[in-house]
Amino acid sequence: MTDTTEQITVFICGSALRGQPDNQNLQGADFVGEAQTAPIYRLHAVKDGWHPGIYEVGEGGISIPGELYAMTPQQYTYLKENEPPHMYPHEVQLVGGGTAIAFLYPKTLIDEHGWPDVSEYGGWIAYKAAVASANS
Repeated sequence: MTDTTEQITVFICGSALRGQPDNQNLQGADFVGEAQTAPIYRLHAVKDGWHPGIYEVGEGGISIPGELYAMTPQQYTYLKENEPPHMYPHEVQLVGGGTAIAFLYPKTLIDEHGWPDVSEYGGWIAYKAAVASANS
C-alpha cells in the first residue's frame, strides 16, 4: 500500500483505466474505486481515437464512468508528464458530490479538428468496444 500522506485523488476515464494499454502510467497508484463524473461533460475521440478528450459543458452533458486513484506527488507528476499533448489537469465534479483531478482537453482544439463526439457510447471503454466490434 502506498503511503497515505500527501495523496492526490485522480479520476481516470480513458486509456489508463485498469486493463487498458496506458494503465502502467499510473505507476502502481492505489485504486480507490469506480466513479462517475457529474453529468456536465462531453467525451470526444481525439486524434482518430488515440485518446479521449473531455471538457465541461453548460448543458447537454453526460456522466462519464471512470476510476479513482490515490497518487503520491511523484506518481501524479509522472502521469502528468506522460499525458498526450494539450491535456491539462483540472478538478471535475463527481456523482454524489466530491471532486477529483482529471485530465481535460481544450474544446477549441476538438472543434478545430472536428474530432467526433462519442458521448452517446457512455464512456471510453464502451466506445472502444463498439469500434473493435465494428472493425471485426
